Amino acid sequence: QVQLVESGGGLVQAGGSLRLSCVASGRTFSDSVMGWFRQAPGKEREYVASTRWSGGSTIYADSMKGRFTASRDITKNTVYLQMNNLKPEDTAVYYCARSKYGSLSRRTYEYDYWGQGTQVTVSS
Repeated sequence: QVQLVESGGGLVQAGGSLRLSCVASGRTFSDSVMGWFRQAPGKEREYVASTRWSGGSTIYADSMKGRFTASRDITKNTVYLQMNNLKPEDTAVYYCARSKYGSLSRRTYEYDYWGQGTQVTVSS
């Protein structure tokens, strides 16, 4: 079993920054890919980024490139999402998830374990 717990969300003004954390526990993650997704009210869950637990590969949704940075600290079993220059349209619940197949996928259905999410609200 895998447990994922996100934290770090909150209320921030436009142009501000937040760093989200996702602590993983349970089965080992050495060959895993971790993804970040978000879901705004009334919208479908949207891909943000994914990063390989072993390091070396990270991809982003086009709209997040240059503003968001995904990283991981294997000593802490934690993945991070640094979000800079936040915009009101970034307001959403942000989730981390583990890829089923160990691939840098953008598809929600290719992730099997999900955290409970953390709310990010960006005011204008």
